[in-house]
Amino acid sequence: MRIRRATVDDAATLSSLAARTFTETFGHLYPPEDLAFFLADAYPPEKQAVILAHPDYAVWLLEDDGEAVGHAAAGPCGLPHAEVQAGDGELKRLYVLASHQNGGWGGQLFAEAERWLLREGPRTLWVGVWSENSGAQRFYARHGFAKVGTYEFPVGRVRDLEFILRRPG
Repeated sequence: MRIRRATVDDAATLSSLAARTFTETFGHLYPPEDLAFFLADAYPPEKQAVILAHPDYAVWLLEDDGEAVGHAAAGPCGLPHAEVQAGDGELKRLYVLASHQNGGWGGQLFAEAERWLLREGPRTLWVGVWSENSGAQRFYARHGFAKVGTYEFPVGRVRDLEFILRRPG
């Protein structure tokens, strides 16, 4: 297993992996048409290529013998919270396929993203977490994040309650 920084050439791989991990983790929560709409809008290869080419964003892939089995993404904070400041960073995604969980790889992906987000020194970090994902909430609490707000995350017609977590810089 290895972690590496993704490049624009990984857009199709990232698109497929992002859709697979989201569906594996949350797919059971949504009507099929809402899930399909969300995946088509959020994870097309073209959108992943734009993110991968942008200097303000970074994505890492976790690979098992060359197959992508997890990913993390980071960039400027885009969460809807009144206290977000220019220069704040956000962990945008952190997913590992169930078949590769509980081996510490999620923590290692987080560490890569955290190092990148803090490469120019301390700054406030943010993350959005589904309100019912207690495991992720515990993980982020261990890393110094605390709940400071909520927002609705749309998946088709469904609106999920998300917690906004922050760690001061």
